[in-house]
Amino acid sequence: MVFEPPPRLVRALAETRRDGADAWLRELPELLRRAVALRGLTVERVHRPSGRSGLVVLVRRADGSPAVLKLAPASARPGAERAALVRWDGFGAVRLLDAGGASGAGDSGRAGDEGVLLLERLHPEMSVRSLPEAKALLEAAGTLRRLWVEPPAGHAFETVAGRTGRQAEAMRAAAEAEPDVRPLVDAALAVREELLASEPEGRLLHGTFRQSKVLAGERMPWLAVGPDPVVGECAFDLARLVRDRVEDLVAAPTGASTTRRRVRRLAESLELDQERVRGWTLFRAVVSGVRARRVGRPRDAEVLLEFAGWL
Repeated sequence: MVFEPPPRLVRALAETRRDGADAWLRELPELLRRAVALRGLTVERVHRPSGRSGLVVLVRRADGSPAVLKLAPASARPGAERAALVRWDGFGAVRLLDAGGASGAGDSGRAGDEGVLLLERLHPEMSVRSLPEAKALLEAAGTLRRLWVEPPAGHAFETVAGRTGRQAEAMRAAAEAEPDVRPLVDAALAVREELLASEPEGRLLHGTFRQSKVLAGERMPWLAVGPDPVVGECAFDLARLVRDRVEDLVAAPTGASTTRRRVRRLAESLELDQERVRGWTLFRAVVSGVRARRVGRPRDAEVLLEFAGWL
């Protein structure tokens, strides 16, 4: 099968410097050919612009029903995505069609196919982001609430403390090299310590939730896709949703007040502590801003760090 990986995927893997990404991209045509053959699938087309962590292919199953085939490198933690989708079992999230009895974050559906997921077909061209902003936030928040369930017993999901610990180390290193970001980095590190010192009971979280990760479906109006699951407090999962359409927020004269109002409304609608939502939004915005600087996206970094300064 001859094809070129979507440029968006190639750029994203290069930016995140994921181990083994180059080798995975070279092997991708053969991985796709094998995955299609093993499952008796017919390829319709590669979805573009595709995802940032894996290849998304629109396919037909042997019975003619539509589906989506997703292939991701090991560094994108596809085993954790599989385990989360098994736990949600289609409630609030896209349904996994080859669950294969997976029960933990390291399980896979078929031996040798740890990075392959066969998913129900949603409408990739129609996300919550296409709605007016107020309606989009409402629908996205309602979808997210359904995902916040207890993790399975004996799970191997990453924790919020563990994930943010790695991010904190990377930010400290960045602050040493670029002192102008130190005030925001120090603020983000301090709020993380405060939040983890009094962390509420952990739930299974989407991990990278935002409006574009909620697609229109047939059996439910909206369903979440593309989790990078983590176990921790629910406020952590709202951080990316608060900053959705961040470019529009920064360009608007009322951006700061709109952001603070969004924090309050989302916290109230999901019955969460407003300060905890604000704190995790600050931390994750600084993480993303510092990373954008490191990989050579200065405009994105400027926008994200300005946004963080409002919090």
